[in-house]
Amino acid sequence: MELQELQSMASQVRRDIVRMVHNVQSGHPGGSLGCTDFLVALYFKIMKHTPVPFDMDGKGQDLFFLSNGHISPVFYSVLARSGYFPISELATFRKLNSRLQGHPTTHEHLPGVRIASGSLGQGLSVASGAAYSKKLNKEEDTYVYVLMGDGELQEGQNWEAAMFAAHHKLDNLIATVDVNGQQIDGPTLNVMNISPLRAKFEAFGWEVMEMEGNDMAAVLKGVDQAHGLSRKGKPVMILMHTAMGKGVDFMEGTHEWHGIAPNDAQLENALGQLTIGPGDY
Repeated sequence: MELQELQSMASQVRRDIVRMVHNVQSGHPGGSLGCTDFLVALYFKIMKHTPVPFDMDGKGQDLFFLSNGHISPVFYSVLARSGYFPISELATFRKLNSRLQGHPTTHEHLPGVRIASGSLGQGLSVASGAAYSKKLNKEEDTYVYVLMGDGELQEGQNWEAAMFAAHHKLDNLIATVDVNGQQIDGPTLNVMNISPLRAKFEAFGWEVMEMEGNDMAAVLKGVDQAHGLSRKGKPVMILMHTAMGKGVDFMEGTHEWHGIAPNDAQLENALGQLTIGPGDY
């Protein structure tokens, strides 16, 4: 896809997010909206992946792991629209017996989902293991990507994984932190300050860069820059600056929309701000 098509798809995915969450009055729209541009860029432009048939091992493919699994609405929308399962299935989000649970699970056998990520802080560990496996398997031209939330970096397991990745020179690993400064209880600065992130990851032996995450052109340029930093003996960390709730003005920049659903009037307002791309499900 070219830039304009990616932008149109991102708007469509944002429409999917607010409609899915509204439909069951449950879910996490804030972080999903903020990370939409990044996930659309990965799945529709950057990653080498094969939706059908879905291969759990992903041999010869780029892999993506979602650590902050509560932003499942954006993950499900992007997976469906890139061909992993029918787009119509988005209408079953968070309903009984649906494969689209509130947090992604593997026992539901949903194509595209390789780990359950309801518990925060585990994605970097899994991604590091996958990157290490690809090294052992002599895969020279594939990447492992992982997306994390900034709030979950308050969990210690992340820093054990950061040491592991640097020690094993996992330069096929590109990790991204969604730096929106918000978590469920308020600003990360107030809950438990994690700054300075760049200095921390550099001290752990990573190549670190920053990018704007709510501008499609900037995302494409940023990931290209990350590729340029890779394959040099160090894992790469992208600090991606986003606004929680991006694209819907009354949701932007506040933790209040971390995990609540819009009412009917708010949905109408939100959809009025988001242009239709390929078409609503």
